Amino acid sequence: MDNTQKKLGEAELEIMQVIWSSEAPVPSNYILKELQARRKWQLSTLMTSLARLCGKGFVSCDRSTGSNLYSPVIPEHAYKAGTSRRFLEKLYHNSIQDLVATLYSDRAIGDSDIAELRAFLDRLEDERR
Repeated sequence: MDNTQKKLGEAELEIMQVIWSSEAPVPSNYILKELQARRKWQLSTLMTSLARLCGKGFVSCDRSTGSNLYSPVIPEHAYKAGTSRRFLEKLYHNSIQDLVATLYSDRAIGDSDIAELRAFLDRLEDERR
């Protein structure tokens, strides 16, 4: 994802998570049903958000079937990678160590999380060899 890619608002991210988790293009009614527990939206509200996501270049809409089917244009991994890079750069000046130190000192992560992170980093290092 490049630096010109627009950001997702909270509700837009929830919609994208439904679309990303689907293996095939999905109709708006499916998205509305999946969001029911979190959002008490009317279909018209969802349609406005989907139109905005199309305009931002996050989703495409296939109208050829008689039912609008929505597919992601930006893959989930690409969005997360770009957003994570910008977050790390903006708040921590690209220092993962500072990020982890802040989370640890604020008790947002604990010793078990640190052990899990250490094991993950060890696996990455082993794979590089």
